[in-house]
Amino acid sequence: MLDRRDPKPAFFAPFVSSVMRVEPAWIDYNGHLNMAYYNVLFDRAVDEVYELLGLGLGYVKDQKCSTFTAEVHVRYLRELLVDAPVRVTFQLLGFDTKRMHYFEQLHHAEEGWLSATSENMALNVDMVAKKTAPFPEGVMARLAQMKAAHDSLPVPEGVGRCISMSK
Repeated sequence: MLDRRDPKPAFFAPFVSSVMRVEPAWIDYNGHLNMAYYNVLFDRAVDEVYELLGLGLGYVKDQKCSTFTAEVHVRYLRELLVDAPVRVTFQLLGFDTKRMHYFEQLHHAEEGWLSATSENMALNVDMVAKKTAPFPEGVMARLAQMKAAHDSLPVPEGVGRCISMSK
């Protein structure tokens, strides 16, 4: 809950998104959620987090900066079907002046099981110069607040994985 005297948000560990639903148009010919739409769900959750961090639409309009995804690794663990309610958790693993490393987990919102994970590296970008730029001081402070809250969490299973066929 926000203290009206202190406009900084409270950061929960981990952040938990609002409930979203698997839309009928997202179902593929296999009868389950198409892989592209897992990223839509992850991205919608990031939008919620970015608003708390001061990186939302206002940041793009006022600061002429945004974030770009530099790298992502998605693991598909259990299929989702049409109309399934889902929530995404977001854990900030690290950040520096221009980057954020975070891990998301997509869960069935009613039954709790894990459907997919997404590990991401995002870059802060000056939209005028079209190159990376340092986060503003206020964003850095909020990132530090969130990271401090998330430091109590264990490193999620799957962080740092790579694709390999080694035995």
